[in-house]
Amino acid sequence: MNKNSTNNQIQRARPWPGFHTSKNLGTIGDTNCMEQLLVHCANAIESNDATLAQQILWVLNNIVPPDGDSNQRLTCGFLRALIVRAAKIGTCKLLTTNLNHSMETHKFSIIELASFVDLTPWHRFGFTAANGAILEAVEGYSIIHIVDFSLTHCMQIPTLIDAISTRLEGPPFVKLTVAGATEDLPPMLDLSYEELGTKLVNFARSRNVMMEFRVIPSSSSDGFSNVIEQLRVQNLIRPENGEALVINCHMMLHYIPEETTLSNRFTSECTSNSFRTMFLKAIRNLDPTIVVLVDEDADFTSNNLVCRLRSAFNYLWIPYDTADTFLPRGSKQRQWYEADICWKIENVIAHEDLQRLERIEPKSQWVQRMRNANFRSRGFSEEGVTEVKNMLDEHAAGWGLKKDEEDLVLTWKGHNVVFATAWVPL
Repeated sequence: MNKNSTNNQIQRARPWPGFHTSKNLGTIGDTNCMEQLLVHCANAIESNDATLAQQILWVLNNIVPPDGDSNQRLTCGFLRALIVRAAKIGTCKLLTTNLNHSMETHKFSIIELASFVDLTPWHRFGFTAANGAILEAVEGYSIIHIVDFSLTHCMQIPTLIDAISTRLEGPPFVKLTVAGATEDLPPMLDLSYEELGTKLVNFARSRNVMMEFRVIPSSSSDGFSNVIEQLRVQNLIRPENGEALVINCHMMLHYIPEETTLSNRFTSECTSNSFRTMFLKAIRNLDPTIVVLVDEDADFTSNNLVCRLRSAFNYLWIPYDTADTFLPRGSKQRQWYEADICWKIENVIAHEDLQRLERIEPKSQWVQRMRNANFRSRGFSEEGVTEVKNMLDEHAAGWGLKKDEEDLVLTWKGHNVVFATAWVPL
């Protein structure tokens, strides 16, 4: 189907081939219509109705160009994911060979990644909120041990070092322990953690801050047990040294398997002994000075594909929509940015069991988990909130900030995006 015929089809709103048009489906090409088509397709794939699935995939392939508007690009990401799922379970084998929707993630240099992260508040919001809370919590300590569970490869740390270096009582000695995840999670870096550590130590030295760097290879699949064990052994001497222990969790904990990873017959046992529960209890036993938890405010945990698809579709339109405000069409940065989103979509939609790593939970669920692990909310100071607001002023007008009890939430056009919480032991 060529572009003109596609446009004509959109304008005429013809019935879809292979199934009856519902009055709730919407006008061909609008967002509601595309979501419903994706749902119909997911149901067809799950019921192994190859004919219907292929018909819907064919229609979607002709109305969602990869370089279209934000909703078309969003739908295209889900189309790719459904094609991968169909191929994995044996549905639509003939169609999948004829559709070209591949997209490769990019390995960033450290300069590229730093610039990439600065493009949007998606990560900067968490950096700014967390750094403010950390600086207040470690005031007066001469030794600060930061344990960084971060998706962004320590991109938060230079700003924190800058702030620490200006303390009136002089800069502390900083220990930085990085949980080097063994999984390939975007954004990916093109240098080793050892090389990254050298750069960070040199940067800290340039700010008159003495820093010790250590990376502990670890896996989210076992709740970072290797990191926890090494921290437990080292923590035995920490109180004698008057050392502050900071646990910084930035969009990494949702990769730890949660209860729905296991089959229903294990659910009751898993609820009290899941890796997420065990991780938080182990962190609590270390008696940290502060724990900062930042993550995306959505729910991708359902074992039902359609529920998961709807939840992801109604959250992941946000990064596509924001991309139109700061990344020109056809730019390399937009390709890298949207390839990472497509990786997330594919993982949520195409995979199951332990292969499905993206298991984001909403803020309310993490708040309950933290309380169950005997933490209490510390909140954010007015000065810290002002810092976040000033940072948001550097970005597009659609970004906003709201306070939810003692927590902070980044919004886009009024919709929750990322939350930031700070915790101390009870």
